[in-house]
Amino acid sequence: MRSSFLAAAALISCTFAKTFEYDILADQGFANLKLHVSQKGFPSPETCTWENVAKRREWSRLTRAEKLDYIGAVQCLGRLPARTPASVAAGARSRYDDLVVTHILQTYYTHGNGNFLSWHRYYMWTYEQMLRNECGYKGYLPYYNWAWWAEDPASSPLLDGSDTSISGDGEFVPGRNATCVPNPKSCYQIMVPGTGGGCVTSGPFKDWKVNLGPITSRDTTVPPNPSPDGLGHNPRCIKRDLSVQSALEARDEYITDLIKDSANISAFQDTFQNPNYERLSVHLGGHNIISGDAGSDFFNSPSDPFFWFHHASVDRTWWIWQNQDIDSRRFTIAGTLTFMNNPPTRNATLDDIMTMGEFVGGSNITVANASSTLAGPFCYVYE
Repeated sequence: MRSSFLAAAALISCTFAKTFEYDILADQGFANLKLHVSQKGFPSPETCTWENVAKRREWSRLTRAEKLDYIGAVQCLGRLPARTPASVAAGARSRYDDLVVTHILQTYYTHGNGNFLSWHRYYMWTYEQMLRNECGYKGYLPYYNWAWWAEDPASSPLLDGSDTSISGDGEFVPGRNATCVPNPKSCYQIMVPGTGGGCVTSGPFKDWKVNLGPITSRDTTVPPNPSPDGLGHNPRCIKRDLSVQSALEARDEYITDLIKDSANISAFQDTFQNPNYERLSVHLGGHNIISGDAGSDFFNSPSDPFFWFHHASVDRTWWIWQNQDIDSRRFTIAGTLTFMNNPPTRNATLDDIMTMGEFVGGSNITVANASSTLAGPFCYVYE
């Protein structure tokens, strides 16, 4: 496991003629994790050991067959019928949409609060299990390493528009204006138009349908949803507008600063999520790499398959931060139960229950259950 990681790191360093400190921290953290397990044992030894641990890898490190297997499984979720009834979300047409509905309905209770990281860890794992159990996917959840492609996201194998990508940029739309991020009322950053703006034109997802939203998209050309809550049926293409400006907000130095300078979970979460007049934040920057319709919609962002790669990297970054000091960073929490504490609620606790909702399925777990990728329902690491 370690030799393969180092070989990949050497390959990446050679390709980009630089060393990424982000990956050095990952390597150090993984060594810490192995030492911790050797001294104290696995947190859930009955279900997770080094013999059965899953390895999540960067998309560029998958073989062609592995990429096609993943793409086929996502398309399969897009064909399976939704379990969400029309009375809840008339726009849900597929099992994939069931996941999007869950994100929309829980957005204000899973962002900018105490369970942002843990809920999304569980959400990503649930998606991974659906790919494997309902669509026969043989692998595990891949991620997109922001730092590797920050200067040119379109060159990444994930977004290059090839048959082994998740499709690339949208068709170029000229004459567009700059927009405010996260929104005109809180204009922390002025984002110039990227290199696309229209529907994706190549790759496996050029015919993919976004069925829900928009709710808060910065793309004003999207037809409004027939339902005020964004859950009505509004079929359209994936629109993307690849942005180097946004990609650079998740470059190596910013990620490593986040990991090295965050002494506690409160500082880590706040720096990770909250934009200011100097930085967009790694989390928002990563989302806005694809911009477009779903990419810039706070609620509806999982409608674009890029979401899962971005949030797997969010989880990986939390994993790396935790692994720098496992004993003090595993069972730690900060924040309330609501987005930016609006409306005001009590502080979140490790015993709080997290759910994927009735129609996605799966058992509810506590925040504490999601405190380690080797505990609770999980058994995975990042390579």
